[in-house]
Amino acid sequence: QVQLVESGGGLVQPGGSLRLSCTATGIVFRIYRMGWYRQAPGKQRELVADITSTGVTNYLDSVKDRFSISRDNDKNTVYLQMNSLESEDTAVYYCNADGSRYVRDDVTWGQGIQVTVSS
Repeated sequence: QVQLVESGGGLVQPGGSLRLSCTATGIVFRIYRMGWYRQAPGKQRELVADITSTGVTNYLDSVKDRFSISRDNDKNTVYLQMNSLESEDTAVYYCNADGSRYVRDDVTWGQGIQVTVSS
């Protein structure tokens, strides 16, 4: 059974930092594209950053200079380092594992973790 478990969220002041982690079980982690999405109240879910199996990264324009995604295939874990956080970054963040390149519709979501940026 595939499972994604997120951690590292919480409350942080503007300008602060957080690191989100997502550990996967039940998949061959190294071949999956891993991503972080977020959904703020009243808004659609959006891709924040993703990283391919070969380490190619992609970012939402508004976070490009502040966030960094990385992966550790030995630990089956993907990270999102978030610096210079802004109130607009407040959202529920979701980890995503996408294996659809190999198996049709093979996409799994984590349960989501709250990030709140507020003074």
